[in-house]
Amino acid sequence: MDKIHAMQLFIRVAEVESFSRAADSLGLPKGSVSRQIQALENHLGTRLLHRTTRRVQLTQDGMVYFERAKDLLSNLDELDGLFQQDSSSISGRLRVDMPVTMARNLLIPRLPTFLQQYPGIELELSSSDRLVDVVREGFDCVVRVGTLKDSGLIARQIGKLSIINCASPDYLSRFGYPETLDDLADHAVIHYAVNLGSRPSGFEVFSDNATRWIKTGGMLTVNSTETYHAACLAGLGIIQAPRTGVREALRSGKLVEVLPQYRAESMPVSLLYPHRRNLSRRVHLFMEWLSGVVKDYVD
Repeated sequence: MDKIHAMQLFIRVAEVESFSRAADSLGLPKGSVSRQIQALENHLGTRLLHRTTRRVQLTQDGMVYFERAKDLLSNLDELDGLFQQDSSSISGRLRVDMPVTMARNLLIPRLPTFLQQYPGIELELSSSDRLVDVVREGFDCVVRVGTLKDSGLIARQIGKLSIINCASPDYLSRFGYPETLDDLADHAVIHYAVNLGSRPSGFEVFSDNATRWIKTGGMLTVNSTETYHAACLAGLGIIQAPRTGVREALRSGKLVEVLPQYRAESMPVSLLYPHRRNLSRRVHLFMEWLSGVVKDYVD
């Protein structure tokens, strides 16, 4: 059995969910395709596909093998062009995860330039407040903001985000402009928590290399950065957010900075990736490009 050829057949069958359509697209007899995949399953010792009279679907093991096989074949294609300098020779899939605000404000506006330079790269971009499982879900690299937990991944800090306090003009017209930390007792602070149910710490102040938390008013806790910003724009309270994420709102006057002398500690921006002896060229190129973009973006 030619394992590489069998992988290619398996991927095609999985993509079109049909042995017949896969065979037709490849110009091969249906029986030959079926026998090759059966031999692959026997070799691996697991079933990769659920077969019914109407369609073919991946099993759980098949889903894992499908993703790994696509990556392997992409790396083989890239190996063929290893000594070619033409950027069009770099191809394959990239799976990346980063916070929503960073994806929207940083990556997406600059992405056309990167993809035009490397047209053979297929990018899968995940952006949410959920922390993905980098290894299990097959991510090539992820961007994390804030203090990192020990994850067994390679971590590289690529910048820092300065945190500012802001509120909407409507909120300030109703409750006044806070001038001291004591004033916060009479103000509403919107809290952010990844897991709802945890007790909000309060208003963060970093000074003399130490962090302290100030007790405040406020009844709203959210677990989404988009909701966090929206609540502030709606006049529901004060937030502490990276300047980059609220820069446009500040410029347009939709938000106003408050208590500039009392800020939270700057948040590190880190690039994480699995420990691999040799990163593919496409992953290495993307991470270097992204590092440069982030350094220009953060303040």
